[in-house]
Amino acid sequence: MYNPISSEFFDQLMVAMERKIPSSIEYYENEEQEKSKTLQQKKALVKTIELIDGFEFLVLESKEKIRLSLVVKFNGKRHR
Repeated sequence: MYNPISSEFFDQLMVAMERKIPSSIEYYENEEQEKSKTLQQKKALVKTIELIDGFEFLVLESKEKIRLSLVVKFNGKRHR
């Protein structure tokens, strides 16, 4: 099920990308981790947002992709 992100979260992402701010991201890698409440943490530079198979992903400088709907905290601010 698609859960749109808030405009406040989107604005925060845009600022981080435009200003090239290294960001801390807490997220679930997949739905199984979400069910077991197993959070991942990463500090990285967000390059862009991509739509893949109907899901939005953060694309990091390392080329790693994190599904936006699984992000719990971005730069210390809770988003879900």
